[in-house]
Amino acid sequence: MKIISTLLLFLLFAYTSIAQNLDIQTFGDPKDHAVIFLHGGPGYNSVSFEQTTAEKLANNGFFVISYDRRGEGRNEELEAEFTFEQTFKDLNGIYSDYNLEKTTLVGHSFGGIVATFFAEEFPEKIESIVLASVPMSMQNTFRTIIESSKKIYQDKEDKINLSYIDQLEQMDTSAYEYAAYSFMHAISNGFYSPSQPNSRAKELYQTIKSDSLILKYASKYTYLAPMKFWENEAYTSINLKKNLNHLKEEGLEVFGIYGKEDGLYSKEQVNDLKTILGDHKVEYLENCSHSVFIDRQQEFINLLIGLKK
Repeated sequence: MKIISTLLLFLLFAYTSIAQNLDIQTFGDPKDHAVIFLHGGPGYNSVSFEQTTAEKLANNGFFVISYDRRGEGRNEELEAEFTFEQTFKDLNGIYSDYNLEKTTLVGHSFGGIVATFFAEEFPEKIESIVLASVPMSMQNTFRTIIESSKKIYQDKEDKINLSYIDQLEQMDTSAYEYAAYSFMHAISNGFYSPSQPNSRAKELYQTIKSDSLILKYASKYTYLAPMKFWENEAYTSINLKKNLNHLKEEGLEVFGIYGKEDGLYSKEQVNDLKTILGDHKVEYLENCSHSVFIDRQQEFINLLIGLKK
């Protein structure tokens, strides 16, 4: 009996300590409504959210938890499997370490895929989910990037980049290289930035230019993460339609917030999300691109305020 009790204590300690070696940032009062921010990528980090928006969110009555996934960003040195299973173990460790029963998960870009899958597996731990610039269909996202880039190159009579697009269109669309090259075109064509940011966004982007931590990590990608997630989870072919329909059937609250200038997503993809969740649960904002929490910060915060119970 003593052996069994010792074993149970060991297993409990192992479970509750899972997240202890992660670099985790918190903002606000632990008694307030808990929000966990899940960053994009794979291979990116949460720094820009933390330095621009997390504290303001906390000032509106939230306990905000933010971290970089294992093997990515500030946790790059930690040994990682780059699987959803391990990602969920870390998330469950965070729930345990901070004595959380239910939270709102805010998933940005790839982080929204993580949030959706986690909610399917652990619905009892979800108060609500906010999908911020999240790909409903990865394949639709790649097609949107390629079609938009191709038009830009045609208008510029850019024969070199048109030849690259031609090569890209001949590739296996599920391949890691296909995804990587598509995102390279998205970056070079400014698909992640609004053309006319509002005054608040301009202030925030100015802050970013002078913030040493953001500058250190803003363009820092962990290249092992996307490759390994592709090998282990085939993430380039993920389509969330069935998953989101399932969450809706289970009665979980899911909301979306997107920018009309986000070059990664077609209007069709946003409309598909509206069809699933309902028009009133998806905000589609002007003067806004991929970083909705910067481009339309107040609207982003207002959405979360409306979810508090």
